[in-house]
Amino acid sequence: MTTYRRVLVLGGARSGKSRLALQLAESTSAERTYIATAQAFDDEMRERISLHRRERDTSWQTFDAPLELSAAIRDLTVPGKAVLVDCLTLWLSNIVMAKRDSEQEGDRLVRSIREARGPLILVSNEVGQGIVPPTPLGRSFRDAQGRLNQRVAEACEAVVFVAAGCPILLKPAPALQLRLE
Repeated sequence: MTTYRRVLVLGGARSGKSRLALQLAESTSAERTYIATAQAFDDEMRERISLHRRERDTSWQTFDAPLELSAAIRDLTVPGKAVLVDCLTLWLSNIVMAKRDSEQEGDRLVRSIREARGPLILVSNEVGQGIVPPTPLGRSFRDAQGRLNQRVAEACEAVVFVAAGCPILLKPAPALQLRLE
């Protein structure tokens, strides 16, 4: 069995990506930390956050890092303790809404992922498979999320895509061989 220290779990909304990430973390270590990036600006989001908290048992420590995710990863990853970040899409949204430079923040994030001292699982939405957003902000965000996902995937040893609750291993992938005639 091959093990990986850094894993990115991608998928669409309600694909089962968070559930898979929880299972991965729970199978990795008895000590687990959940880094939450969501901010509760309304009742519906407060309920979503509450639901996510109820999905985790008392063996989880939870830390909120809506903006300072890189520092949280640096501070909280240690050998033998699984850290789960859920999710990069909400984090990037927070960065954009705070008018921070998403490329610079992405640089910091990727550096912290590469330097993680223990098992790290990151959850992110795959936003590039849907319709083209109708607004410039929506298109800009979709593009920034796509670039961030690519950079994080490159920094991770494994990438899993989840669709309809089914995980598909994207990385490492078997070498493709094309025969050109």
